Amino acid sequence: MSTECLPVGSRSRRGLRGARGGVARKLFYPHDAVEALAEEALRVLRREGATVIDPADVGTLVQWEDNELPQLLYEFKAGVNAYLARLKKTPVRSLKEVIAFNERNRKRAMPYFGQDLLVKAEARGPLTSKEYRSLLERNRRLTREDGIDAVMGKLKLDALVAPTEGPAWLTDVAAGDHSLSRSTTLAAVAGYPSVTVPLGQVFGLPVGLSFFGRAWSEATLLRLAYAFEQATRHRRPPRFLARADVPA
Repeated sequence: MSTECLPVGSRSRRGLRGARGGVARKLFYPHDAVEALAEEALRVLRREGATVIDPADVGTLVQWEDNELPQLLYEFKAGVNAYLARLKKTPVRSLKEVIAFNERNRKRAMPYFGQDLLVKAEARGPLTSKEYRSLLERNRRLTREDGIDAVMGKLKLDALVAPTEGPAWLTDVAAGDHSLSRSTTLAAVAGYPSVTVPLGQVFGLPVGLSFFGRAWSEATLLRLAYAFEQATRHRRPPRFLARADVPA
């Protein structure tokens, strides 16, 4: 029977057959319930015909993680300035003016937290600066040629997989955010494609599974992610819960 004659569900699930997926263990979110869902996802991938290589870790993680934020601050400043400059009806036209506005309206705009990241970004120079160009070149090399490309080439992978992040969290006005890690940063720094689909629920809060890979691999990633999504049907409509589903 040709692929075109198969029902949609069957056709999509064949997208995993023969695929080679690498498990980026060092990017796993450190949470027992999330890790349990991830292990079940790996069993689904194997059941649907994929070869799972575990682990398939990128060896350069610690080399670029400390330099990711400085690069981001340069790009954030440039992006915000370019966006605001195009707006016609706004009281602020630059990141510098945003910071000044927040200071003038501190009680309303910043009742709990400051704007330290905005200030740090404003202190950065343009994208033509020597420091930025050096950060960009180094981080791209570590996440691309020496990172994603290296492990995928060595293990002949079609994609890398890892939980996207942990369950949604509340922002604590005393301590701030409680996010521990996320797997999306690696592909983001590399500028490589990444697809996230539902992985399941933790106390009623959705978590995701990310498929990411080399440059121009969007078609492969979409095929694999869609096939996994159809095989699991984990998505649940938002319920706008007043509280998490914590067992009594």
